[in-house]
Amino acid sequence: MSDLTAPGTVRMATAQGRWVLLTAVLGSGMAMLDSTVVNVALPRIGTDLHTSLATLQWTVNAYLLTLAALLLLGGALGDRYGRRRIFLIGMVWFAASSLLCGLAPNAAVLLTARALQGVGGALLTPGSLALIQAVFHPDERARAVGAWSGLGGVATAAGPFLGGWLVDGPGWRWVFFLNVPVAAVCVPLAARHVPETRAPTTHGRFDVRGAVLGAMALGAVAYALIAAPGRGTAPDVLLAALGGVLLALAFLRVERRDPDPMLPPWLFGLRQFTAINAVTVCVYAAFGGFFFLTVLYLQVGAGFSALVAGTALLPTTVLMLLLSSRSGELAQRIGPRIPLTLGPLVCATGMLLMTRVGTDASYRTEVLPAVTVLGLGMALLVAPLTATVLASVDVTHAGLASGVNNAAARASGLLAVAALPLLAGMGPETYRSATAFAAGYRRSLFLCATLLIAGAALAWFTLRSRTPVLGGTETPRQSEAQGRQQSAARDEEKAVRAEEGAAQGRANEFQGRADEVQRRTDEAQKRAGEVQGQHCRPQCAYHCGVSAPPLDPGTPSSAPPRTSGD
Repeated sequence: MSDLTAPGTVRMATAQGRWVLLTAVLGSGMAMLDSTVVNVALPRIGTDLHTSLATLQWTVNAYLLTLAALLLLGGALGDRYGRRRIFLIGMVWFAASSLLCGLAPNAAVLLTARALQGVGGALLTPGSLALIQAVFHPDERARAVGAWSGLGGVATAAGPFLGGWLVDGPGWRWVFFLNVPVAAVCVPLAARHVPETRAPTTHGRFDVRGAVLGAMALGAVAYALIAAPGRGTAPDVLLAALGGVLLALAFLRVERRDPDPMLPPWLFGLRQFTAINAVTVCVYAAFGGFFFLTVLYLQVGAGFSALVAGTALLPTTVLMLLLSSRSGELAQRIGPRIPLTLGPLVCATGMLLMTRVGTDASYRTEVLPAVTVLGLGMALLVAPLTATVLASVDVTHAGLASGVNNAAARASGLLAVAALPLLAGMGPETYRSATAFAAGYRRSLFLCATLLIAGAALAWFTLRSRTPVLGGTETPRQSEAQGRQQSAARDEEKAVRAEEGAAQGRANEFQGRADEVQRRTDEAQKRAGEVQGQHCRPQCAYHCGVSAPPLDPGTPSSAPPRTSGD
């Protein structure tokens, strides 16, 4: 690994920069892809394993539950033990659990394997983004994050298309088998081309208690929301709902009192960080509910095949690929406020257009316009959101920041998948009836659009209109003051240099006279020594001789040496 460029100095145009970006995209893309590709396979899984809508919800949420609960821990592990190391462990874990999903003989084994998949995803997802933040040069982080976001978004959007092709072809189990060869490519790439990085200030123990409480709270609330349509206000449903709320309060209490919490309260003292995570919750709740229900509806309600249903979302893939990197650069120039306000509004428009899709839908006139508008909104939104998250904290906390943001996104998606069928009036067997599912689907789209509008309002009223500087935490006033100080320092430096130049000229003028005087003095001393029969000692050529080089101007000889951090 000695031939690798040092972390923090890698450029995207170099071969190593391209390998690092490819590795991060493959790793995070595999996790993102799996979270959406499974949606296309849900109807076939339900048929083959004879499951209800609740089991299909858990097929998605078992993965999201462990992913959301452990993302913070995964980010902290990477910061302490090495981001590349934890990334590689997560990659291998994810591939092994994916293999178990593909071999599952029944729903119980499938749900268990999906939960294990989430553990692997929690290790590799924050690590992939933290690798980019720590490895690339500060000047190119925004561009790298934009490329990562765009290509990762492509993996998310391409999931339904790829899943449809696999479901209609070799079968739904290949949706999971696909992850094994991807990991086989990614692991050696990371080992060879990605330098190891750590956060130098990490210490203390890991907050396992907080992770367990968080997972239990999310699981209990999700169980209550998923079970309610079929069981109503049964005692176990009410007990789960109450227990989830109490566990969430216990989680917050533990995080406030723990000396090393996985969700440090000081993070939410950063206004920008808190605001962008609130926007994330609204946006990704809408996306989670939309992608879960849309791919189901296109097959059950509109009568599309799995492949056609997946292909229907292809325009979002193309638009994310073409525009996300430019969107990240735009936000770097004009600040995140406008892109993060317009992006959710455009996405909401696309979702409302999807309400026109009936049980005998035309792809060209009904589906295509809606998903095109949705793709434009996603391209405008995703890269600036991710870059703003990282810009709100110091680079040494990149793993923690990306973990918190990813946890917020996955938890909101989990709750949306659990809650939307209940709020839209869908029962356990609704997905087997095209007419009943169409009515519930339209109500769900209005709820998703409402969440996006709320996210746009939050962005407009809470985010600052300034260019995000990745890895910085200064406020606008601090930034302005720093700029004034730097300008004053430059002016003072110019004045000092001019004064030194003038002084040097005068010194040169007197130098010749001083040399002549010194020569005559030496001759006189020599004659005097000869007279007295003695010779004087050679004078100090550095401290006393007039011909000695001058000391560094402005640096007292007693001052301690300056370090690079001064």
